[in-house]
Amino acid sequence: MTIEIEDQNRAEIFQTLSDPNRLKIIRILYHSSRELTCGEVGEKLSISKSTVSYHFKELRSVQLTKTRREAQSKYLSLNMDTFNKYLPGFLDSL
Repeated sequence: MTIEIEDQNRAEIFQTLSDPNRLKIIRILYHSSRELTCGEVGEKLSISKSTVSYHFKELRSVQLTKTRREAQSKYLSLNMDTFNKYLPGFLDSL
């Protein structure tokens, strides 16, 4: 991967992280001992499931989160590979 592509990826990640709700979502997932559903995250933040779903779409678009579907539920978790590659140490600051 070229330096230009790596820099573009970093810029997109930082732009995505500029929303306070997304930082809160990352914090919740980081401190959770298991995958969480959109509804569970929404309850913790007192925001609607659809709003959480929108933020997860944005986080997933830059590969900060992963989604696993089981029946009607989507389970959400952090993509540690992306954090380790582009943001080493970031999660420890949360």
